[in-house]
Amino acid sequence: MKKQVKVVAAIIENDNGEILCALRSPKMTLPNLWEFPGGKVEANEGLKSAIEREIKEELDCTIEALDIFNDITHEYDAFIINLICIKCNIKQGIPTASEHSKLIWLKRENLSSLNWAPADIPAVNQLIKNIQ
Repeated sequence: MKKQVKVVAAIIENDNGEILCALRSPKMTLPNLWEFPGGKVEANEGLKSAIEREIKEELDCTIEALDIFNDITHEYDAFIINLICIKCNIKQGIPTASEHSKLIWLKRENLSSLNWAPADIPAVNQLIKNIQ
């Protein structure tokens, strides 16, 4: 039986209409693939508090979680992930990479130019189509 993991990810759009993309470091699972930043939901933790905590820890900025954008389950070789992407706004600070190799802002129409982690692809496609 594969381990199941519940993960939240932030869809953060800046004032220029660009989306924040994070490159997984070579030390992480699924190295050198792009993702929306976030992390595991802890026991007895709500989705919004989980994404706000994860972004504070990972990117050293404060966000406000808004609405769920996408909720998918994806099976990898070693585990199954339930990835819940949440639209978020930055309230304070500038996102800074600490765990990731790199952070970039990209226009929706350019998102497909990156090599995304498979679980993030449905949200990427939804963003490109601008369906909400």
